[in-house]
Formats: sequence, structure tokens, C-alpha cells
Amino acid sequence: MLKKTPLHDLHVAAGARMVDFGGWDMPVNYGSQIEEHHAVRRGAGMFDVSHMQVVDLHGKATRDFLRRALANNVDKLKTPGKALYSCMLNAEGGVVDDLITYFVRDDFFRLVVNAGTAEKDIAWLARLQGEWKADVKIEPRRDLAMIAVQGPNAREKFWRVHPETRARTEPLAAFNAAIGDDLTVARTGYTGEDGFEIIAEAAAIVALWKQLAEAGVRPAGLGARDTLRLEAGMNLYGQDMDDGVSPLDAGLAWTVDLQAARDFVGKERLVAHGQRRQFLGLLLEESGGVLRAHQAVSAGSGAGEITSGTFSPTLSKSIALARLPSDAKPGDPVKVDVRGKSLAARVVKPPFVRHGKILVS
Repeated sequence: MLKKTPLHDLHVAAGARMVDFGGWDMPVNYGSQIEEHHAVRRGAGMFDVSHMQVVDLHGKATRDFLRRALANNVDKLKTPGKALYSCMLNAEGGVVDDLITYFVRDDFFRLVVNAGTAEKDIAWLARLQGEWKADVKIEPRRDLAMIAVQGPNAREKFWRVHPETRARTEPLAAFNAAIGDDLTVARTGYTGEDGFEIIAEAAAIVALWKQLAEAGVRPAGLGARDTLRLEAGMNLYGQDMDDGVSPLDAGLAWTVDLQAARDFVGKERLVAHGQRRQFLGLLLEESGGVLRAHQAVSAGSGAGEITSGTFSPTLSKSIALARLPSDAKPGDPVKVDVRGKSLAARVVKPPFVRHGKILVS
């Protein structure tokens, strides 16, 4: 039996095509995936992300616990509402999950983890808590739901239906949130556009979805979410990294703090092995196919593999993220095996698109 978000009935009523996504019955599109993609790039779109898991951590040892559990350093979080993107690693330096951590106060941090890894993540945190005998309470919050409102007009659309929030959310810089008892509004997202991710109780989320739709915010599904995040050069867990992949080989070195004296799970292996592969973008240079995950890449000094690929609605070209030999660099020509055909592509530095602007050519 697939799990359903509080917005499930609204998706079905809107004619969404529903698919199994990590055990959840989720909308892949409501008609035209490309139109949904453009709506986010050019105006405002919204996504049901209630399948993702909110996990609240409470207790006097919470900050110390996260210092050791995360590869990024929570000591960067000093102001309430400040957010941090990080990987949680296993002892071998592989990625258990990538997640966002919000600082509420020293004895209260909020995590948002991926839907498909939620049970694994909670079990991993509980294991660490037990091994370290940390004074931390781990509280999964399935009573909460989430909407992502994204696009250049997204914040204005949200304020139109929730004008009382404007005073405390308009000053928010990227990766900051206004965290309240009944509503959390974070200036974060997974599309490369501005906007908010909103956490609230299920009944409030249903009402908000309806209000935003009436205000002209277009519902968008998993299909557009994937093309948007790939254009923005954002990793997808299970494709671009997983338990067997180092964040250093997944383009996530910027999320790993190896400079501070603190120890964290996986640090020893990261230091010992370092970065062994380049994680870069590809642009298909000729027609005849679409770049997809697991296609083999022939580079000048060796082989690589595409981890995520798609047709980019914004560029009208096929794009990909790929793990390549250590000496690969932007501008290099490569060949990609696309259904038995060797097609020419070029290495580029992602992102491909951010804030509506094409950044590669």
C-alpha cells in the first residue's frame, strides 16, 4: 500500500498522473511537464513535498551530537532560523543522506531528510545516539506537511494569501527560516529559483495549497521538479550519490568541513582517500538521443558515467551530471554511449540555469 500525503486527494481531483516514488503515491505531472517547468522558471509553481520527513532533535547535547553526525559544521548555525545543507556519512565516508538542518535553539534543531531514506536516516541517528549515549530526543514529525513555492513571483504569491507573514519573512536571506509554532517558512528550494518551503500541520497545508492555486500558482509534479533541479546542478540522492559514494566525488566538497578540529562520522576515510573523481556537467553537442543516468562516458584519460540526465526545457538541449576522471575539466570534449550510438558532448561546470538565467553555452 503506497503512502499518501495530505494533498493526495487534491492531486487526483486535479487529474495528476500519479506514480510510486519511494513508496509514496505522488504526482509526476498535471498535464504538461514542460509547461510546469516553465511556470516555475518564469512565474510561480508549487510542489507537494510532504513525503519528505521532518525530524526534530531536542536535548542539551543536540548541538554536540550534530557536530559528530554531520559532515558540515553546525557551529556555523548561530542565529535562530539559520539553515545548513549537509551530508550525513557512514564510517566509510559514503552518503547516508543529504539533508537540511535548521537551528531553532541550542537544545532544538530541525532536520528535513529525503523521503526514500527517512526510515534509514532515523535508524542511523538512533544508532549514533545509543552508541554515544547522547542526551538527545529524536522526534519524527509525520504530523507536519510541506509545500515548496518556487519561482521569481513565488514569494509575492505567498504573501498575497498570507500577508501577515510578510514582515518576518521578507527580510529572510537564502537558507534562513522564520520558525513558528504552527508555521515554518524557509527561503530554500530545489529548483534554482527563489521561493519558500513551508512546513505546517496537514489541515493548514491543504488550505494553503487551495489558496495558492486560486492566486495563480501552478501545481507542478515530480517530472518538472527533476528537470528544474538538474538544470540547477542539484544532486538527487540515489542517483548522484548514495551510501557507496563519497561527497567529495559527488561535487559536494563544499558541504564538508575538513578544516575544523572536530571529528565526525566518515572524516577519517575522507581524509585518507581524498577526491578521486570529478563531478561535472555535460551538454550534448549533437542530435540523436537524450542523456540519461548510467550511460557510459568516454573522456580523454578514461571512463566516466552519467549519474543524472534529461532534456532541458530551458536550454532546449540534453544535459547531464556525470562522474568523470580526476583530470576532467570544463571545455573537454567527450563521447557518450546513447543506446549504442557514440554521441559528442562537452564538459561544463554546473549549474546550467539559476534564477532564470542560462549559465552555460
